[in-house]
Amino acid sequence: MGVMGLASIVIRAYKRLKVEWCDLVEFVVIPGIAALLPWSLCFLFYKLIARDWTWLYREQCAEALRQAKRYGCVGSDEKQWMMEHRLVSLMDHADHYLYRTRSLKSMSSHMDVHGCWQGGGGAAFLWTFHWGMGMWALRHAREHGMQAPMVLAAPSGPDFVGRTVFGHYVRARMRSVELALREPIIFVPGGMSGVRAALAEMKQVVVVMDVPQDQVSVTRLAHLLGTPVSVPALLPQLAVDKGIPVTVFYMGIDMVTGRRQLHIHPLGIQSDAKTLTDTTFLHLDQLLKNSASAWHLWAQAPRFFVARD
Repeated sequence: MGVMGLASIVIRAYKRLKVEWCDLVEFVVIPGIAALLPWSLCFLFYKLIARDWTWLYREQCAEALRQAKRYGCVGSDEKQWMMEHRLVSLMDHADHYLYRTRSLKSMSSHMDVHGCWQGGGGAAFLWTFHWGMGMWALRHAREHGMQAPMVLAAPSGPDFVGRTVFGHYVRARMRSVELALREPIIFVPGGMSGVRAALAEMKQVVVVMDVPQDQVSVTRLAHLLGTPVSVPALLPQLAVDKGIPVTVFYMGIDMVTGRRQLHIHPLGIQSDAKTLTDTTFLHLDQLLKNSASAWHLWAQAPRFFVARD
């Protein structure tokens, strides 16, 4: 092997090691601290590092800021916006470790609940967004009568190539979702049969509705921030056709106290798929207008804000 070939191997090994080390720190070590500290103390620590450790989730946060500015969702204090976006990302990852080490009673003391779950005992949809933190909302739903498998993208694809640590983290997190709901995950693509089977068994199905349009086969238009976007069409149509009630839920954070804020909005049975779609995404529109930094998809905004014919 020549010198150039050896140098190439060394460079690839270094780049791979750098990626793995970064993933270890960002998805395991720092979020995992939540398993060791009382939550109130941990939240103060997370606020401090979210403000000062600008290298944490650097690329994701930088692109998120750039896209959010493009849609007028940042305001005058960019540093504060970045701190909040970094903090929400960190807490979202930390919830996996909190779930594995805390009881529902323990975390409920740090949670305010607005609204009530509906649809238990029959087929229903529970819809949410890539906003805030979802793990404890899932556990709360299960403890309040929901029997709800969740629809998630299978852990594969380009994001997992050359990232062993990240792959282990995502699979462990998915296991936490299954434990929280006490139901197996329905993986997509190809998950509609699982959705229909769960509904036939009189279960409630959790779906994250704000997915990039290139991951959805059939779309219809909704409006976010005054911009037309293509959003999933099959599930709202199924809900209308089968008379399935829908509940929209999401969980945010009080940036001052660290208390989680769970919001539950039953929409009931709707008779028009477009109205149901518009009503659902009106919630996301308000979230983006009032607390845009908590949306996890800003870095993928060019894939999301597309009006596909």
